[in-house]
Amino acid sequence: MKLNSIIDEYQSTYFNKYQSSIQPNQSAAIRSIQRCRTSQSGELFLQCSKCDEKHWQPLSCGNRNCPVCQNHESSQWLDRQQKKLLPVEYFMVTFTLPYQLRKLVWLNQQKIYTLFFECISSTLKDFGLNPDNKLDAEIGMTAVLHTHSRKLDYHPHIHVIVPGGGINKQKKQWRKIKGKYLFNEFALSRVFRARFLTALNQNSLVIPSKLPQKWIVDCTHVGKGFPALKYLSRYLYRGVISEKNIISNKNGMVTFQYTDSKTKQIKHRILKGEDFLNLIFLHVLPKGFRRVRDYGFLHPNAKKILFLVQLVLHVIIKEIKLRPRPSFKCNKCQSTMNIVAFLKYRHPD
Repeated sequence: MKLNSIIDEYQSTYFNKYQSSIQPNQSAAIRSIQRCRTSQSGELFLQCSKCDEKHWQPLSCGNRNCPVCQNHESSQWLDRQQKKLLPVEYFMVTFTLPYQLRKLVWLNQQKIYTLFFECISSTLKDFGLNPDNKLDAEIGMTAVLHTHSRKLDYHPHIHVIVPGGGINKQKKQWRKIKGKYLFNEFALSRVFRARFLTALNQNSLVIPSKLPQKWIVDCTHVGKGFPALKYLSRYLYRGVISEKNIISNKNGMVTFQYTDSKTKQIKHRILKGEDFLNLIFLHVLPKGFRRVRDYGFLHPNAKKILFLVQLVLHVIIKEIKLRPRPSFKCNKCQSTMNIVAFLKYRHPD
């Protein structure tokens, strides 16, 4: 099932039902996905380097919410992260906001997502610097914002990948975490909760009553890091659902499948077409907002420090060339197609 065909079928009903809550960034994402791989996105004129085959090729939309675009960007991000990997144990720390805050978050996404990142990074940084946690060092981390659950409900949370070690600047040494334990989850939760609520108050945001005293923070050992990064890369640039998981579209109802987080079994969810579109486009981020951020010695401005850490840990630094974009192949002889011309779509007057 193609998402753009579902949009074409149900967009009028969707806009009528949800017009009071649809934001400009959602409308822009819908328009981009609709014209993806059509002449409205522009076309390339391709000519085979070996035979006489030539044709016009429509371009993709390049929108980060499109399920068929930006696979190349995801691969490049993973290549860059792989270049930073260290020979240490890695941990994934997941911070989840309680459901009582979700409406407030949705109405103030730009501001609250930013506070979410800031409070998480400061909490983890201070835990790393605390001598009582047996690390007493500045850590590095990669944080990725997700806004959806497995069922695609609105469920904002941030995954943080943390290498098991840090830099003690006073002693000028690398401190390594021993074992498969990073920080106490309950202590992380208490500190993060206090900082986040303080940040909301300082920004004059009205906090709902009856918030739970205990928030959920999960800290898990994930081995050598790369599998966790690969998992996170799936949702960086390609929306929240893969088209292969959209099972059917019949009689005004759309069915999609997902994997239950507890049982690991495949389950199905059936929604009206307009409600399915609303569920998908709830997760469109504000324009220009960065979903992924690096901190500490993994920050882009800390390349020299990371290089010194790699030297200390005897990391064999292999040159990872950014993979080139896939070339167009001839349908007749499978040779490379050369780009001869580009035509930008012009809306008819």
